[in-house]
Amino acid sequence: MNELVLNTVNQDFINNHLNSDTTTLLFKKHKELSLDIKVLIEQIEAKNRCKKKLPTWFNTPNIYYPNKLNVEQTSSEKTAKFKASIIKGESLIDLTGGFGVDTFYFSKVFKKVTHCEINHELSKIVKHNYKQLNIHNIETLNVNGIEYLIEAKETYNWIYIDPSRRHESKGKVFFLKDCLPNVPEHLELLFSFSSNILIKTSPLLDLSIGIKELNHVKTIYVIAVNNEVKELLWILQKDETINDIALHTLNLKGKDIESFNFTLTDETNAKPSYSLPQTYLYEPNAAILKSGAFNSVSEKLSINKLTQNSHLYTSESLIEFPGRAFKIENIISYNKKEFKKTGITKANITTRNFPVSVEDIRIKLKVKDGGNKYVFATTNLKNQKILIICSKL
Repeated sequence: MNELVLNTVNQDFINNHLNSDTTTLLFKKHKELSLDIKVLIEQIEAKNRCKKKLPTWFNTPNIYYPNKLNVEQTSSEKTAKFKASIIKGESLIDLTGGFGVDTFYFSKVFKKVTHCEINHELSKIVKHNYKQLNIHNIETLNVNGIEYLIEAKETYNWIYIDPSRRHESKGKVFFLKDCLPNVPEHLELLFSFSSNILIKTSPLLDLSIGIKELNHVKTIYVIAVNNEVKELLWILQKDETINDIALHTLNLKGKDIESFNFTLTDETNAKPSYSLPQTYLYEPNAAILKSGAFNSVSEKLSINKLTQNSHLYTSESLIEFPGRAFKIENIISYNKKEFKKTGITKANITTRNFPVSVEDIRIKLKVKDGGNKYVFATTNLKNQKILIICSKL
């Protein structure tokens, strides 16, 4: 952490050049500056990444920003606020503190919070920033969280941990045992210091794999922001008989929240109904699709599935739906001549349970991307390839 970044001249330079081209800045001479322009450009780029993701940090004077990777990996304020809304207590320890956004919001609902960060530079930055943010109930420690816990003498109401993938771990689906720290390996240790554990994992983790690796899973939250799944939250509780696992799906859209809740038993026992496309078509949001609540959606919301594998739903009467809703205008077979009669040259195309890619459909039908028409290429109950032409509600 370079203390010179925080002097008035350099802070003014950062704030005055947030909209400047950094490549141009790099090759200009800046006689008024007391340190390497590259350092300030790194601050400018990192701060700009926080404008929407971390507005509290962006709008607070004299915040010191870590490298862009740390900013990219940290929780957004939206998701951090949500985490702080589902747990509370006297004390919490964050074993993998990072840039400290989650810890910041936990400090709003816990009397004492401990932030552990193994990276010396990042730990120092976080400690400085908490002072600027006027937060005084967070203890920042430059330690390995697991090693600190082994030597700790106090217990906590909650342990929070956000394991990261090991560098050698590749592929979209990974195991928790391939992350740092290895949570399954340390579960017994964690439960000896708290009866309540909150784990954040990447949305790429398969839910069934996570459930197999972890003990005492009580609740799973699937969190999406503007229909993009950002993280999975796992609540583990020690010494509690858990007969079923509750799943909460949330899609955070500005001030609105789309939610759908169910249990694993609900989904296993649900008996969906099926029909040909009716008046309205529904596409579940990304959080629901990630959760696998395909049958529960049909049963709980009293709407029909098109087929077992389409994950599209339909009804005669319009309902409030956690996802996108459309008015069906036309249903035709997947046929070039028949589609040409519609006069559509521009449309948004989605495939569900369909053997042809969107790109190949566009080529065949000669349709450009965009516009206010929505075309769903799917298969109906009669195993016919169809195109459902809709307008978005």
